[in-house]
Amino acid sequence: MSLTFHWFLPTNGDSRHVVGGGHGTPATASGRDRPPTVAYLSQIARAAEDLGFVGALTPTGAWCEDAWLTTAMVSQNTERLKFLVAFRPGSVSPTLAAQMASTFQRQSGGRLLLNVVTGGENHEQRAYGDFLDKDDRYRRTGEFLDIVRQLWDGKTVDLHGEHLQVEDARLARVPDPVPEVYFGGSSPIAGEVAARHVDVYLTWGEPPAQVAEKIAWIRGLAAKQGRRLRFGIRLHVITRDTSQAAWAEAGRLLDGFDPETVRSVQAGLARSESEGQRRMLALHGGGRDGLEIHPNLWAGIGLVRGGAGTALVGSHAEVAERIREYAELGIEEFVLSGYPHLEEAYWFGEGVLPILAEQGVWRHPFRVDTAPSAQVPFAS
Repeated sequence: MSLTFHWFLPTNGDSRHVVGGGHGTPATASGRDRPPTVAYLSQIARAAEDLGFVGALTPTGAWCEDAWLTTAMVSQNTERLKFLVAFRPGSVSPTLAAQMASTFQRQSGGRLLLNVVTGGENHEQRAYGDFLDKDDRYRRTGEFLDIVRQLWDGKTVDLHGEHLQVEDARLARVPDPVPEVYFGGSSPIAGEVAARHVDVYLTWGEPPAQVAEKIAWIRGLAAKQGRRLRFGIRLHVITRDTSQAAWAEAGRLLDGFDPETVRSVQAGLARSESEGQRRMLALHGGGRDGLEIHPNLWAGIGLVRGGAGTALVGSHAEVAERIREYAELGIEEFVLSGYPHLEEAYWFGEGVLPILAEQGVWRHPFRVDTAPSAQVPFAS
């Protein structure tokens, strides 16, 4: 098995400091250091492609640029990199979304992946005209994916659901290949949607024991549906030649957190209805002490950023070891990021990926000369 790595396109801006925001909170001022222009994002995308990342995630929400439009433009400046486009089912009709995905596949050469974000913040959803509560949003997501998948299969769809209705819906041209669907959620109803509809279940970077519990939970739900899913994890990375250098960089980022910004962001995130966000907040408790919550797993990012709030911090060998630890649990895909995203992609791509290649658990997806000669098995 070869592990899969994705990078991140900071459509909310980039910086040598952490760009906060997300989950209903605005991007912090550091996002203006490197504006998310198509030229800069394309530079990151080309670097990720050369280094061996399969795809690049883009966020969604009021704090960033639109993911569909931005990735469509950036895709024209790359050749092989896929785009893990985050979108919210409540913002667009399922038929139009299926058509958009089909068009993206044809125009990009089959390089679209979809990250379905149901939305955990009522106040942000209402700004987009969506007044359903959280559980109803997940039920709508299930109906949405049911319609979209049937359309992608070339079927004509009539559905009169609880939240969505379509009649005589069909696509003139179906996508080839059909985009894989990524999805995350920690609430019971999110697990039900994942088990029925998605290809890859994503979790934020919790300690391995908690990740193992999530994997077992989703595997059990999927098995009841007669399905098997893949599993991925969303993490930041700070990897350097030595452990001391990596932790010094984490300390520099932490020193750049303005106390008032931390208070403001934490107050905003405390309103979140997202179970995943609640679990992220519990890892650091809003304080600066005890942020290494597992060897090489640092919760400091979550002090100023909503969503993914943990980072793998350490030497290249230590970060590779932690990746192997998650892989042994069943994680096959890693969606990574780091500040700034251009430089950190090179730190990881030139420091960690060669170690994993030598261990036989990763190969460059676009080069035939990096195939490992010996596979080092994961623990059973």
